[in-house]
Amino acid sequence: MDQQQTGKGAQFPQTTLYELESQYTPSRWVIRLGAQEALRTYSQMGNDATKKAQATRRSLLHVPYGDGEGEKLDIYFPEGVSAALPFCVFLHGGNWQTGSKDASAFMVNPLTAQGVAVVVVGYDIAPKGTLDQMVDQVTRSIVFVQKKYPRNEGIYLCGHSAGAHLAAMMLLANWTKHGVTPNLKGFFLVSGIYDLEPIVHTSVNARLLMTLEDAQRNSPQRHLEAGLMQPVGPSCPMLVVIVGQHDSPEFHRQSREFYQTLCRAGWKASFEELHDVDHFEIVWKLTQQDYMLTQIILKTIFQEFSDNP
Repeated sequence: MDQQQTGKGAQFPQTTLYELESQYTPSRWVIRLGAQEALRTYSQMGNDATKKAQATRRSLLHVPYGDGEGEKLDIYFPEGVSAALPFCVFLHGGNWQTGSKDASAFMVNPLTAQGVAVVVVGYDIAPKGTLDQMVDQVTRSIVFVQKKYPRNEGIYLCGHSAGAHLAAMMLLANWTKHGVTPNLKGFFLVSGIYDLEPIVHTSVNARLLMTLEDAQRNSPQRHLEAGLMQPVGPSCPMLVVIVGQHDSPEFHRQSREFYQTLCRAGWKASFEELHDVDHFEIVWKLTQQDYMLTQIILKTIFQEFSDNP
C-alpha cells in the first residue's frame, strides 16, 4: 500500500489520507443540500442574521480589543440598560481560515430577547493569523469583555467548529498575566475539533502551516489527557459538548472523547447530539428562538442564576 510521509515520524497509508480529508471536510456530509449550496446558504444566513441584528438591536460595532486590524468585536445588548448582564461570547468557525464576525450574529436576536448580551469576536484567520495568534487574540478579547463589564453576571463562550476549538483552549489560559480572571460560567462547544494532529495531514493545513508540535501545543484534548487542565473549586464553569447528528464520524469521535476526558478530569460537563442537523445547520438555526441549541444555551445560563442567587 502506498504511504506518504506527513510530519515528523508520521506515516499514513494513502487511503487513510483520503479518508482523513473526507472526514474533516464538513460540506461532504450535508444531506439536504449539495456541498457548495450548503456553504452558500450558511454564508447567506450569517449575513442576513447580522444585518437584522444590527438593524434591530442596540449595539457597539467594531470595538477594538487590541491594536491589530482584525482585533475587533461586536457587542449586542438586550433592551434596558444594565452593566450586570450575562454575556455570551461567540467564536465563529471556518477551518481557522474563513468566516468573519461580520457574518456570525446568528444567536443575537433570540438571546438578547431573553436578556443576554452577545459578543461576536473577530480574529485573524490564516494565512495572516497562526493558531497561536488566534488563541492569544481570543484570550485578550475575553479579558477585554471582563474589564469593560466587570459587573457581568457571567461570561459564556460559544464556539462553532474551529471556534469551538478556540473556546476550549481558554481552559488553558493564563489569566494571571492579563491581570484579571474572567467570570467564566459556561462553555458551549459546537461541532468542534479538540485534537489537531489529524488536521496536519489534510488540505486544511495548506494555509495553517501547522507543524506536529504546533498541533500538539494547541490541542485541548492532549492537555486534558496530560492533566494540564484541572477544574478549580466548585465555581468551575459548565461545559456542554455538542455535535450534530449529520456531522462526520470524526467530528462525533472528537466531541465524545473530549467530553469523556472532561468528565474523567473532574469537569462539570454534558454531551448533546442534536437530531437531524449537519455541521452548518447546527449553527445557523441559532437564529430560531425555539431551536434546541438556543434553548440549551438559555437554560444553562439561567440555571446558573437559579443556582447562584
